[in-house]
Amino acid sequence: MSSPSQQGPPALSRLPIAPEKKSRRKAGPLVLLLLVMLIVAVIGGVFVFTTNDRGALFLAKKSEPTPGQTVVQPVAPPKPGDVVLTVSGYVIPRERIELSPRFQAMVKWIGVHKGDHVKKDDVIVRLDDAEYRAKLLEAEGNLARAQADLANGEANLKRQQALSSKNIESERALDDARRAHDMALAQITVAKGQLAYAQTYMEWCVIRAPISGTILEKLVEADELVTPMTFGGTRGPSTALVSMADLTDLQVEIDLNEADLAKIHLKQRCRISPEAYPDKRYNGYVAEIAPEANRQKGTLQIKVQVEQPDSFMTPELSAKVDFIRDAATAR
Repeated sequence: MSSPSQQGPPALSRLPIAPEKKSRRKAGPLVLLLLVMLIVAVIGGVFVFTTNDRGALFLAKKSEPTPGQTVVQPVAPPKPGDVVLTVSGYVIPRERIELSPRFQAMVKWIGVHKGDHVKKDDVIVRLDDAEYRAKLLEAEGNLARAQADLANGEANLKRQQALSSKNIESERALDDARRAHDMALAQITVAKGQLAYAQTYMEWCVIRAPISGTILEKLVEADELVTPMTFGGTRGPSTALVSMADLTDLQVEIDLNEADLAKIHLKQRCRISPEAYPDKRYNGYVAEIAPEANRQKGTLQIKVQVEQPDSFMTPELSAKVDFIRDAATAR
């Protein structure tokens, strides 16, 4: 019989293991793995939720307009079947103004450039007023002389009336005094008229903006001769100083085919989109229908008023206009 040291270690395969212990050992790592995955998923969901929350808050703050900023609300595209006609036209200012001098003069100073924004009554051009300043001084002198003559005539008339009442002077001398007084009074009126004339020309030497708007074109420079009428040809003096318009008051001018006139009426609602920026849309309405057609073209001019235009609505660029169906159009 051999000793235990000679027999060696017992075989592992012969060791008895209960079945419930076998299943618990196999399930332990799987449960732990599922638990770790669940914790990772929860942490990831919280992170994504927080990130989205912050992103939404950032976008909300970013979309808020700054103080003084004009926000144009997006215009929904018309529904299918609502558009009765689509026509292209050109964006124009409702009023384009060209400022011209009232008399021939030299430009002394011009204070605007193309694209400048001016307010109503801002001084934009000064003409040379040396001649009219001299006439103003002359008119003031003539008025002062006429006033002095009137004062002398009144004193002389009172004197003659006193002498005539005492039969010291003749009636003819009294009549001469009256005539001299009346002539001095008339000279006062003439002198005042000359003074007003000179003051008017002095005021005309200062050209002010008639409206608030934007300078579209600068047509003269300093020291250039301007005149209210042309001398003929293309070498005469300039007849205009600047052209300007209010770019917040725009229209789309359309030459409408006479076959489509039945689809259009005044105040009809429209959708306007510049050809250069097709994603931009603006509300509008038919503001003007010309009273006379163009016989050669077979068209009638229509003007559509643009509501709340912005810098994307550039004058003289083309724009597409959708005319919307309404009750009047349906009839």
